[in-house]
Amino acid sequence: MKNLSTRTENMTPSLTVAIDTLAKKMKAEGKDVVSLGAGEPDLNTPTAICKAGIDAILAGKLRYTAPTGILEVREAVSHKLMRDNHLTYNADHIIMTSGAKHAVFNALAALINPGDEIIIPSPYWVTYPELVKWLGGIPVFINASAENHFKITAEQLQEAVTPKTKTIIFNNPCNPTGAVYSFSELEKLSKVILEEDLYCISDEVYEYFVYKGSFVSMASLNGMYERTILINGVSKSHCMTGWRLGYNAAPLAIAKIISKIQSQAIHHPSNISQYAGLAALNMDLESVFSMRDQFLKRRDYMLSRFQQIKDLFIAPPEGAFYLFVSVKNIYGKKTPEGKTISNSSDLCHYLLESEGLAIVPGAAFGDDSCVRFSYAADLETLTKACDRFERGIKNLG
Repeated sequence: MKNLSTRTENMTPSLTVAIDTLAKKMKAEGKDVVSLGAGEPDLNTPTAICKAGIDAILAGKLRYTAPTGILEVREAVSHKLMRDNHLTYNADHIIMTSGAKHAVFNALAALINPGDEIIIPSPYWVTYPELVKWLGGIPVFINASAENHFKITAEQLQEAVTPKTKTIIFNNPCNPTGAVYSFSELEKLSKVILEEDLYCISDEVYEYFVYKGSFVSMASLNGMYERTILINGVSKSHCMTGWRLGYNAAPLAIAKIISKIQSQAIHHPSNISQYAGLAALNMDLESVFSMRDQFLKRRDYMLSRFQQIKDLFIAPPEGAFYLFVSVKNIYGKKTPEGKTISNSSDLCHYLLESEGLAIVPGAAFGDDSCVRFSYAADLETLTKACDRFERGIKNLG
C-alpha cells in the first residue's frame, strides 16, 4: 500500500495525554495510582452552566450555526474582552473553537507558510512545536531558565529573530512553569515584535489564575492589537475541559482567514457547548476567583513540602496550577533495583512503577531537567502525591 502522511507520522503524540491515559488505565485495573499529570481543574462544571447546555438540547437548538459560532456567544466574548482586558473586538473578530488547542491550530494555520520560523519560549506547552512542524513551519526555541523564573528577555527574543521569523507563540500565564509576565516585561518584548514586524499568538487560557498583581493581555500593549491573535476559552476557568470550547480573537483580516479554515474543517463547535459557554461568559467571576484562591493554597502546600526535599530547585509559580520542579541534581542516582536515573522520563517511570505517582517528564515541555506536577487536585490527593514523591526520592541512592 502507498505511504501514509509522513508529516503526520512524524508528529509526536502528547505526552501529557499519554501519562494521563496510562494512569487512568492503571486505576481501571485496580492499581493504586495518584495522578497529577492532567491539566484540568478537579471541580465539577457549575450547575448553572450544565443547565444551560441541557436547556439548549430541550429547546431544540441543535441545527447548524455559522462557522465562526453563535452570534450571541461571540458577542459575550467581545464583552468579556472589553470588561477584563480593555480590548475592543466586535463579534466579527471572534471565532468560537473546539477548545483552546483548536484555537492554537487555527492561529498557526492562518499564518504559516512552509519554511516560516516560529519562535517558542521553552519550556513550552507540548502542542506548540508539533503543530508548527505539522503545518510546515520551523520551531525556534528560546530557553527560559529557572534562574530567570522561566521568562525570556527582550534581548533573547531579538537574538532569535531572523528574516524567516513569522511569529512568536506566547503563553502567559505559562503551562508548564506558572510564569507570569509583568507589564514592563511584556512592553519590552512587544517593542521587539513591533520593530521586527512579527505576529504574536498569545495563549491566555490561564489568565484568571494569577496570584499576585494583575494579568495583562499582550494585545493591550501599544501597537500589538493589529498583530496579535488571542487564544482563550472556558475549559480551565469554568471547569469545562470536556465541553471543548475556546475562541480566537484577531484582527478582521486574520479572523476572515480563520473563518475560512473552520468552514472547511469542523464548521463550528457544538451548539450545546456554545450555549453552556454563554452561561459561563455571562456569570460573575466569584467562583473563578474562589478556585484561584484554592489553587494558591494548594501551591503553597506543595511548595512547603518540596522545599524540605534535598536536591530540588523550584521557581515558585506566579500563575496557572503547575509546579515545574528542577530535579537535575537527582540524575545519576540509582533506584533500589539498581537502575540509574538519567533523565526526567527515567524519574517519572520510576515514580509511577514504584510509588504509583503519575507526573509528566519535563522533556515533554522542552526542559529535561524538570518534571511537572499539576496541583489542580484536592488536598488529600496532593498530600498522597507529596508523600509518594518524597518517599520515592529518598529511596534513590
